[in-house]
Amino acid sequence: MAEQKVALITGANKGIGKEIARQLGAQGYTVLIGARDAGRGGEAAAELKDGGADARAIVIDVTDDASIAAAAESVKSDFGKLDVLVNNAGIFIENGPASSIDVDTLRKTYETNVFGVFAVTKGLLPLLKKSDAGRIVNLSSGLGSLTQNSDPNWGFAGVKPVAYNSSKAALNMITVILADELKGTPIKVNAADPGYTATDLNQNRGTQTVEEGAIAAVRLATLPADGPTGGYFDKDGIVPW
Repeated sequence: MAEQKVALITGANKGIGKEIARQLGAQGYTVLIGARDAGRGGEAAAELKDGGADARAIVIDVTDDASIAAAAESVKSDFGKLDVLVNNAGIFIENGPASSIDVDTLRKTYETNVFGVFAVTKGLLPLLKKSDAGRIVNLSSGLGSLTQNSDPNWGFAGVKPVAYNSSKAALNMITVILADELKGTPIKVNAADPGYTATDLNQNRGTQTVEEGAIAAVRLATLPADGPTGGYFDKDGIVPW
């Protein structure tokens, strides 16, 4: 019998994160529903359990080092390793052109979207190294693409929130650098662009369902040994940096 694979998804109590957990659970993974709030995480885990997944809640606040350390210790104690880390937790808190945004908005955005991802990844990397095929998936956005942002003909060329877009560009760079460091190991690190998906992040204005928004991340979480690393993908293929 194959060893049980374990996946932790941050910000998984709702939206794309919960759907990623549902899809991985349907593939037989034990899914750890990362959430800041134990109650909401527990509710999401119970819902996924009712759907047949081996889902368990785990409290993790990506902006709190002690919370990250406690989550890592919990995973180590319960499973001894981690096969998949999906860094899904993210925020979008600005409204207005770049010149009108205060620096604190950038700081808060980066605290979750960049520093939080780095801290969680660093905290769980020792457990990912114990996996036969560790996978790290960073939930980015097409809005983090420098190529697309500089193309006036791109469909989202008018969408220029400075804190969010730049945080996802920074996340992309972290993805490339970490993938390079780990290229001699079984661990693969990739960035996923879910596409414009209807979630609370955009007041459910997105044109895709969460099922569609989860496709790229789930594919990257379950890559075979000859799959890519250090790449940037949406459900249709490669996204330009």
